[in-house]
Amino acid sequence: MRKLNDTQDRAQELMGELGDGLRKALPGSAKQWLETGAALAAVRAGTKVAGGFVRRNPLLVGAAVAGAGLLWYAARQRARRQAALEGQARQVRALRRGEYEQDDYGV
Repeated sequence: MRKLNDTQDRAQELMGELGDGLRKALPGSAKQWLETGAALAAVRAGTKVAGGFVRRNPLLVGAAVAGAGLLWYAARQRARRQAALEGQARQVRALRRGEYEQDDYGV
């Protein structure tokens, strides 16, 4: 058992050294491409998992989307109410009939 643990530890050390060596050897643009590729792979795997979940549980996903929409609507309404309470008051001047400007059509 001890030999197995020693072998696993040594393998982890070698992988760490290999990763450090690659990071130091690659130019900056290659690192960026490597990171982008890893991110795209993660997104692709996540999309597959999400697609399978949606196929198996369409009602649950629909309920989650509806709940998120309801929460968004409630937050929007609350923000509007807060803006109305914290806004500045302004006086609206009433216009009398004679004060309207008329165009060529009499309107």
